[in-house]
Amino acid sequence: MSQPKNAEPAAPGPYIPSTDVSKGIGPGPSASGDVLQNVVYSDFETVFESATLRLKEEHRYRTFVDLERIVGRLPYAVWHSKDGPRDVTIWCSNDYLGMSQNTAVVQAMIDAARRLGTGSGGTRNIAGTNHPLVELERELADLHAKQAALVFTSGYVANQSSISTIAKLIPNCLILSDELNHNSMIEGVNQSNCPKQVFRHNDLGHLEQLLTSAGQSRPKIVLFESLYSMDGDFAPMRSICELARRHNALTYCDEVHAVGMYGPTGAGVAERDGVSGLVDVIEGTLAKAYGGLGGYIAASARLIDAVRSYAPGFIFTTAIPPPVCAAALAAIRHLRSSDHERLRHQENAARLKRLIRDAALPLLPTDSHILPVMVGDSEQCRRASEMLLQKHAIYIQPINYPTVPKGAERLRITPSPFHTDSQTDHLVKALVNVWDRLGLWR
Repeated sequence: MSQPKNAEPAAPGPYIPSTDVSKGIGPGPSASGDVLQNVVYSDFETVFESATLRLKEEHRYRTFVDLERIVGRLPYAVWHSKDGPRDVTIWCSNDYLGMSQNTAVVQAMIDAARRLGTGSGGTRNIAGTNHPLVELERELADLHAKQAALVFTSGYVANQSSISTIAKLIPNCLILSDELNHNSMIEGVNQSNCPKQVFRHNDLGHLEQLLTSAGQSRPKIVLFESLYSMDGDFAPMRSICELARRHNALTYCDEVHAVGMYGPTGAGVAERDGVSGLVDVIEGTLAKAYGGLGGYIAASARLIDAVRSYAPGFIFTTAIPPPVCAAALAAIRHLRSSDHERLRHQENAARLKRLIRDAALPLLPTDSHILPVMVGDSEQCRRASEMLLQKHAIYIQPINYPTVPKGAERLRITPSPFHTDSQTDHLVKALVNVWDRLGLWR
């Protein structure tokens, strides 16, 4: 129910210029180049306006809430509303464990900025390979028990660049992709220009059928996520990896919503399930549980060297700055040595699940820390979010198409270790109030 099946939303219809010269548009005669330039520009602006108007008519137009997350006040934030500043409680942050405000992490960033400056100085090939970044890649490789790791500017770029590069380098490669894989993985597949087949979500039988049909000798990559962010369900990682091994397929697993969160040292679901050695490529992010910015892959030294040498998304972009690397390194080391935040987080998530279910609210079945409460209508989802914010000082962003299919709109709730029992009780009461006022399905 999470995302459309490895497909992108339809692009706006083709641009058809008008030929009505009387209205000052189209290819009619002009006295000067400047006039013609203004005419063309005006017409393009109409295209852009129409595109956004369509989103508004479909109740899918995204609005951003201006927030200040003040250090030491999690999960509170200051909402800069049109009526002035107001305290609100955030219930949808991907800063799952609050590492962005951890004292040691903040101090590591400050110290690195004072010592090394705020920028990296260039791409990795041109003066950008700063020492904190080298240390970070070594730490990530060790975290996932891999030979090497490579850091990108974001988790999105890590997937997009790595998948397309790996697939292009393998002759006659066939890509097998879970139907609910993230957009960044889909884009990586599309940019590889390799043939792909989509298997039904977490359906081992369907995956085995596709692997068998492809033949034992054909090179293959199986792409999947360990934890799917919109439904909150886990992949059967061991079974997928063992199936891939039997059919001569490489495995590539996106762990962005699991790194830092699961396993004895926070290395993700692969560590939790004892299958790190079976996954060929682990992709993760530094921007969620680790509270920073950037993405990465961890794999064999040869694979990492090949991606480093061929991936445009790695080669042609500025490297992550030293302070960001130092903060990420501090967060990883903290979570490897302490499970306090993870344990408290799981306790809070379990309690909130229980209360939501007791209130007969439509929570999708989930064993993870991601709690999707279903609405099923884009306009009602937007209204529910607005009512929670304006009347109850609770911020939960609505999730609409194309992030999820039409008819599967939802509020995606992510508790943190810092939410108190009283805040949790207030959230559930507020949800019940909003559901009753809008007449939503219970």
